[in-house]
Formats: sequence, structure tokens, C-alpha cells
Amino acid sequence: MFFDFLSRLQANNNREWFEANKKQYEQAKSEAAQIFERIYAELIQLDAFEKLKMYSIYRDVRFSHDKTPYKNHFSAIFMRRQPHNRGSFYVHLEPNNSFIGAGFWGPEKEDLLRIRQAIEIEDDLENILKQKELTTSFGAMMGEAVKSAPKGFDKEHPRIHLIRHKQFIFKKSFADNWALQPDFAQQVAADYRILQPFFQYMTDVLTTDANGEPLF
Repeated sequence: MFFDFLSRLQANNNREWFEANKKQYEQAKSEAAQIFERIYAELIQLDAFEKLKMYSIYRDVRFSHDKTPYKNHFSAIFMRRQPHNRGSFYVHLEPNNSFIGAGFWGPEKEDLLRIRQAIEIEDDLENILKQKELTTSFGAMMGEAVKSAPKGFDKEHPRIHLIRHKQFIFKKSFADNWALQPDFAQQVAADYRILQPFFQYMTDVLTTDANGEPLF
């Protein structure tokens, strides 16, 4: 089972051990890939996505203080199909640290400005973030934020706490055994459905001009 392999990898994160256990790695990778493929099959019934991308287990250590050669998790990203959809959905499988991530990790400068301007003039996002179903499943929106008001924005604005955001992220942790349940993919898709109003709002902001006319 892939969690067992990852647990052993955490304790033996070196090339010698990995090569000696390559067959076990391939089996674990295949098991995780099947889970991601089942999730993708559920998600594409709800929205338009790019091709599924499962991340490599090999770490890029060139610019990292951590020189261990392998990641201790399997993960995949489900990108909403651009240009008419924006945002991404991420699933992370790691012993005792599995989670779903969603939203906008690094908006481009122009996109970030458009989001902030939209928050400034309307309370739509604030209302979405208050929806009980969303707060129950994911809690509050997360993400890095500037310490003060961004340039050009009023620090006394009633939604300055949202305008300050540089990232717009949701995270939901889950126990390892949940990922092994037969209905895991359906449950993940249900969580995505809860986030759809957020994704649609952000997409509308980023794909229309100030008059609401489509940019694409």
C-alpha cells in the first residue's frame, strides 16, 4: 500500500534504499495514480479541466537546503481549463499529512490587481466566503497577504482584510484511511463542488472587463 511505502521512504530517504525498493515504488506510484485518475473522472463531470498532472517523486535539490532526493508524498494537480476557467485543485497524499488544496497560489500581477479591484467595489467574494457549507468543509480562506494596504487601496476599506491577500487558498486535511475508502473520489468531488461558487466568481473577475464584457 502506497502509504506504507511512503512511511518507509521517510525513514530511508536516500538513493541506495530507493533503488533497492524500486519495484515497491512503482507499485505505490501505480496505486496513487489510480486514485488520482478516479478523482479526475469525477471532477470532469462537474467542470472543464486540463489533463491530469501527477507530480514526480524526485525532488529538485539545486536551490534547496534540504538535499533529500525524494518527496515523501504523492500529489496531483487538476488545473481548470483556461482561458475560460481559472484556478486549480490539488490533492496531496502523505502519511499523517494528506490534504486537498484549492485556489490561486500565485496570481500574476495583473490578475491580482483585478481581483483586488473587484473586492474593492463589491462584496460578492466576502459573501461566498461566509457560506456555511464552505466554512464547515474548509474553514477560512488562507494565503499570504501584505502587511498593510496595497498601493492605491484605502487601508480603512471594510474589506481590506481580503484586499491584502496575495494568495487565495483553501485547504482541507484528512486522515490517511479516508483516501483508501471506495468513495474517496466522490467525496473529493463533493468538496470541489462546494468550492465552485468561489472558482466561478474568480473566473468571472479574471475573464471579463470592467463592463462585464468577455475578454476571450
